[in-house]
Amino acid sequence: MPSVGTLSPVPETSYASCGDLSLAYQEFGDGPIELVVAGPFASHVELFWTQPEFKAFFDQLSTFCRIVLFDKAGVGLSDPVPRVRNLDDRAAEIEAVMDAVGYSSAAILALSEGGPAAIVFAASRPQRTRALILASTFAYVGPFGWDEVSADSAELRARVLSELGEQYTPTVEQIARIQAFGRAVRSEWGSGAALKSLIPSVRSARQLGTLERMSASPGMARATLEAMFRIDVRSILPTISVPTLVIHARDDVGIPVQAGGRYLADHIPGAQMLEVDGTDHAPWFTDPDAILNRIEEFLTGGHAAPSPSHRALRTVLFTDMVESTQRAAAAGDERWRAVLHRLGEITADLVERFGGTVVKSTGDGHLTTFDGPTQAIRCAEALRDEAERLGIELRQSIHTGECELLDADIGGIAVHIAARILGQAGASEILVSRTVRDLVVGSGTGFEDRGIVELRGVPGTWQLLAVNRHGAQAGSAEAELASTPTPGRRTAMRRSDHAVEVVARRTPWVLRGMARLSGSQVRVRNR
Repeated sequence: MPSVGTLSPVPETSYASCGDLSLAYQEFGDGPIELVVAGPFASHVELFWTQPEFKAFFDQLSTFCRIVLFDKAGVGLSDPVPRVRNLDDRAAEIEAVMDAVGYSSAAILALSEGGPAAIVFAASRPQRTRALILASTFAYVGPFGWDEVSADSAELRARVLSELGEQYTPTVEQIARIQAFGRAVRSEWGSGAALKSLIPSVRSARQLGTLERMSASPGMARATLEAMFRIDVRSILPTISVPTLVIHARDDVGIPVQAGGRYLADHIPGAQMLEVDGTDHAPWFTDPDAILNRIEEFLTGGHAAPSPSHRALRTVLFTDMVESTQRAAAAGDERWRAVLHRLGEITADLVERFGGTVVKSTGDGHLTTFDGPTQAIRCAEALRDEAERLGIELRQSIHTGECELLDADIGGIAVHIAARILGQAGASEILVSRTVRDLVVGSGTGFEDRGIVELRGVPGTWQLLAVNRHGAQAGSAEAELASTPTPGRRTAMRRSDHAVEVVARRTPWVLRGMARLSGSQVRVRNR
């Protein structure tokens, strides 16, 4: 007879507001540590509980944590979205769920493609991040795209090698597996083939196909994977100041351990690393006891206690008026003061509208900061347009990096870099670093390459790009990604999936029993 724990219903599903969207989440557990799970796009908070391995993993985790599990916008039970979300959007979703349950700070457990958004969240909101756990995830997977999915694996490895170096570059065989996963997402989503390539321990393709269809539509899956291929948060890793634990399976068939966990652990200050034996991409299938023991030790030990920090990831926006001296002389003192006053009012209004902070006036411009680069770009575009209506031109620069948060000011190398970039900008131009470009994948922003330059007083060389006022160029990868339809999952669900959804909510142990039976039948046949 099943135990009471086996027959327990799934936790109640609630909804958190994130702008105009509603995010489905569950809160459960009796432990003292508040933990938020930032999961992958193959997610359904109620269907997950039909997997015996998932339930066992989170039942144990909930003995020492109070857990929030949520479906990201566009997947599972959360609201559909018209297009793919960018990293700023995803980080805001983590914050929205925390606000809904009343967590002032929490440990973040990031899984798979949920990792980059959690990295941005932890770096930009250290005061809200007790600790960061990165499992089976990455900062950058390499120069992949739909064209590369069918390319020669050896040639593709040579390109990855030039960017990551031998120590972190996957083998030809590992790259071939990533390509196979990409092909399955592109042309077979809903059959179970994509998830089967990531979680080979699950024998039932039917079970995985159901999870695919109930998690995301084919369009949402394709757009999310394309964005994942292009995301690059490597420059953010050194700015993470919270305690970090990296977990990765040594033979992970989804994200190779070299490019994933090892790269993360080597580039996040003070990060701890746990490598476990196994091939499955999901941690509840790969040595879960070792993983849970290490997570408990990490979260309950002294090393997970957050230390006060006056440094955080910020996006810095500088504005400066072009030919201000000549314009002032032509306009006269009184009229020029009126123009400056009006520009100051417009700047304050727009920065507030886009969620930023005006740090100070620089005379003929302003220094402002934002939590993320997408809003900084949108604000800069609006400022450019409003200034032109006043008959003046602005030059603007944007960079994202670690800043020192002072009482009423801001400092650090990121501010210095943004100031130097401003010196390279032309009239009505918004000039950004490559870091900014890499963080706004999926936003629909277009860029024009301005070359690689040296910035006075800043080590190394820097690629600069100008924001295209007309958006992403037609036919570009960014334009195609931003225009990819991402309909809700119900467009791909079968009639039987709706019945499974009801069973998953009311009697999940029935489906868990079927999963166990399927696994045991396969083992018998393989003897």
